[in-house]
Amino acid sequence: MLSNPKLSLLLLLFTLITVSTILGASKKRDTAPYVPKPLVSLPELPKFMPLYNSDIFNLNFRNEISPILDFLRTIDFSEIPEEYDIWSDSKINPYQVSLVDMKDTVKIDLNGYYPPVQKYVTSDFGFRKWRHHYGIDLKVNKGDSVHCAFDGIIRITKRARDYGYYVLVRHFNGLETLYAHLSQITVNPGDSIKAGSTLGLGGSTGRSTGYHLHFETRYLGNPINPNDIINFDTHAIKNNIFLLSAQNFSYKKEIDKIRYWIIKSGDSLGRIAMRTGVSISKLCSINGIKRTTTLRIGRRLRYT
Repeated sequence: MLSNPKLSLLLLLFTLITVSTILGASKKRDTAPYVPKPLVSLPELPKFMPLYNSDIFNLNFRNEISPILDFLRTIDFSEIPEEYDIWSDSKINPYQVSLVDMKDTVKIDLNGYYPPVQKYVTSDFGFRKWRHHYGIDLKVNKGDSVHCAFDGIIRITKRARDYGYYVLVRHFNGLETLYAHLSQITVNPGDSIKAGSTLGLGGSTGRSTGYHLHFETRYLGNPINPNDIINFDTHAIKNNIFLLSAQNFSYKKEIDKIRYWIIKSGDSLGRIAMRTGVSISKLCSINGIKRTTTLRIGRRLRYT
């Protein structure tokens, strides 16, 4: 206890003033209204519009970019066969691999196909008179551009007795294509070429009776019927994925059954018919000749 009454009175007054001050400040905090701060609104930014000039940048907005289909991303396409380590700029089939009895199915990507020419078929794949036609003939006029079917590398540019001027391309998808009877070749062996690029001009060189393009599709040197891959009415591929199997080479079994008679001195159609057991009329039919046709020594005459 404090003994000085004046000091005790001053202490009491100080305590009362302090308590009232605290209570007054608390009451003001409880009753004061809340005033939110104003929100600052930012101006809307203009959309970015590139000022491309199609004349300067050579942009063609009419052509849509073909998307890569999702299902193609999941396809496990077959690897390029090791036989393609062989590179020849003179032999069409340097591989010497028979696919008649192949066991596996090969998946080939046909995306990016471009038609060599867009005209009608003049002669189909298959037997033609006494020989097999390993490609398909498409009408061209002299000087028409002939285009590459897929991306690839030029393997052969050459002139041959049958094909005339021809080009063979090895493609990155595993196929090879051949273009024959050209009037002019515009590429060289080893050139990289894109699908749709010109590789030559239409003509009628070699064994040809008129202006046309002889077009072949091959795998490891073995011809494939182009109709198995391409619809020549619409000039488009039949499917993005080509499943190549032994069935595509079954025609070779029929070719293996063919037998030929090599004409020797003194031979006549009658004598050949007697020796082979095949009638003269059938010999004429399957060889595209007449009874009066002169038989040249050394010529092969088909009799089966």
